[in-house]
Amino acid sequence: MIRHTVVFRLAHPKGSAAEAKFLADARILAAIPGVQAFEQLRQLSDKNEFDFGFSMEFADQAAYDAYNVHPDHVAFVRDRWVPEVQAFLEIDYAPL
Repeated sequence: MIRHTVVFRLAHPKGSAAEAKFLADARILAAIPGVQAFEQLRQLSDKNEFDFGFSMEFADQAAYDAYNVHPDHVAFVRDRWVPEVQAFLEIDYAPL
């Protein structure tokens, strides 16, 4: 199993319609084959600069690789993530 996580800060003002639209539109990622346990999270700690997180799981490396090249993921990253995310940190985990 692979848990793919990313924490991020948007370029949009906090609480704005643009912020809400980005988060709503990001739900398309949950529908990509192989994505399991998709979550959108609000980051609460003042120990870092990020506001939101996405978390999802994949059964194996093949499912994760297929997600990365899926047209919906590629389009979301190109059209929404790159222009609208100011900063992020991606971490992928595997159980020990």
